[in-house]
Amino acid sequence: MNRPLRILQIVPSVSLIYGGPSQMVLGFSQGLAAQGAAVTILTTDANGDVDQAPLKVPLNCAIAQDGYQIRYFRCSPFRRYKFSLGLLSWLARHAQEFDLAHIHALFSPVSSGAATIARTQKLPYILRPLGTLDPADLQKKRHLKQLYAALLERANLAGAAAMHFTSDQEAKVSERFGVVTRDLVMPLGVNVRTPVAAEAIAAVRQEFGIPSDRPMLLFMSRIDPKKGLDLLLPALEQLQAEDINPFHLVLAGANPQDPVYEKQIRAQVQASSLADWTTFTGFVSGETKTALLQAADLFVLPSYYENFGIAIAEAMAAGVPVVISDQVHIWRDIQRSDAGWVVPCTVADLTDSLRAALQNSGDRHQRGANAQAYALQNYSWQGIAQQMLTAYQEILTK
Repeated sequence: MNRPLRILQIVPSVSLIYGGPSQMVLGFSQGLAAQGAAVTILTTDANGDVDQAPLKVPLNCAIAQDGYQIRYFRCSPFRRYKFSLGLLSWLARHAQEFDLAHIHALFSPVSSGAATIARTQKLPYILRPLGTLDPADLQKKRHLKQLYAALLERANLAGAAAMHFTSDQEAKVSERFGVVTRDLVMPLGVNVRTPVAAEAIAAVRQEFGIPSDRPMLLFMSRIDPKKGLDLLLPALEQLQAEDINPFHLVLAGANPQDPVYEKQIRAQVQASSLADWTTFTGFVSGETKTALLQAADLFVLPSYYENFGIAIAEAMAAGVPVVISDQVHIWRDIQRSDAGWVVPCTVADLTDSLRAALQNSGDRHQRGANAQAYALQNYSWQGIAQQMLTAYQEILTK
């Protein structure tokens, strides 16, 4: 094929409010475009489920951005489920203008509808499930998902040219509903952030009241039950009671989709001995996010399941050692590269690893250096885009 590959990236939303799994499509598309592909993103203006206003973006027109095009469509009806009849109608009219579609998310009306259209129009497509096929995730609304799979997703899985998993473990545990799929295992990338000045780090510490004389533990993720806060908070209370090493916890995140749980966690911390040792920043982005990553001495995310963990890779790229659970599917990468500590999902094991990390600053620094070297070599968009374009070509030539 002498012309550039014409690739569709389809995702329900790219709003910052939905976190890394959605946002990665932007960096991914930029990387593909830099390698010569002609990339178009189809997405909606969804920006939260209930109270948030839609994204303020032009609708149903091609917007040039970082070497690719992006088209936003009105999220309507069924805003909570990020449905867009306009997006699916556009795809039905223009599917034949593209060589391949890469569809991100399952159990989402936009993604399911897009896969159905691609399948009926013989447009090869790849599905990236974003962890939705993990048995733990499938337990949520289990009966509804079983019905949904029977009606839509099973046929979409069967018709996919490949399933894009971000780790071997994600591929291993994922449910296929009896369908045999071709698996394409490839990690996600991170945008390497330009370091901010020391003054910016000092300013963000002052803004959020983060002391500079204690190791800073950074939790930067959605405030969600699956993230293991019910492990982290008791573990830190135990370490505080031991009075060995003072520390300060920064919880950088929010959960507009489940504000009740977020309020519950805030109330729990305020009622505990950690109240004066903890800062809630809410959702952060841009220079504030970069400054917090650079200021951190340790990144912690003891999730009960996590198909990749963009925030973990971002922390590693910033040179921050990580403490994660063995249910984060890139835990073997962390273990092999000695980039941090990997623990089972128990309070006792998490407490032991946090204690070890807090008591040895030299070990933290070495593991942080290992983390950065590994992330820059293995989680760069340039390298991942090259590998993915090769995979696209193989799919199209079979």
